[in-house]
Amino acid sequence: MRRCAISIIVLLLALPLIIQFGYADDAQPTEYQLKAAYLYHFAQFVNWPAAAFAQTNSPLVIGVLGDNPFGADLERTVEGKVLDGHPLKVQEFKSFSDITGTCHILFISSSEKKRFSQISEKLAGKSTLTVGESDRFIEAGGMIQFVLAGGRIRFEINRTAASKAGLTMSFKLLNLASKVQ
Repeated sequence: MRRCAISIIVLLLALPLIIQFGYADDAQPTEYQLKAAYLYHFAQFVNWPAAAFAQTNSPLVIGVLGDNPFGADLERTVEGKVLDGHPLKVQEFKSFSDITGTCHILFISSSEKKRFSQISEKLAGKSTLTVGESDRFIEAGGMIQFVLAGGRIRFEINRTAASKAGLTMSFKLLNLASKVQ
């Protein structure tokens, strides 16, 4: 009986250490869980023209073009969320020709880097916020580029490209960017 009590006390004293060292890495969000959260927050701080939605309750579509690095993380992040009466919806597109309807935010995977200029031309005049992580994405006309700086995920903004698409970014979003062009 005494040995059992001692074992329980030792286990209770060791529990914080087990949690801290054994599970701390598991509790850290992955790179793409963080980027999924960023995409959701971008939706909160960007305004689309009314014409970008067929109806006042049409979904706000977040698309992933090319290889999907998020897995199910992006869908889990936006599941059940509604912004300004628009339920959030995630769609995957293997190629640009698969995009047949409206896409409000388009994450362009690194797998599409070679085709970005063609994609950019086809998106001209559409109110689609383009987000990518490829080098020189915003210099090539993308609107938001994820960058790694000091081991942290940051983002840069091409405000001119967003304005040409009829999108308005809040000052809060612009202030959070590590660089605004």
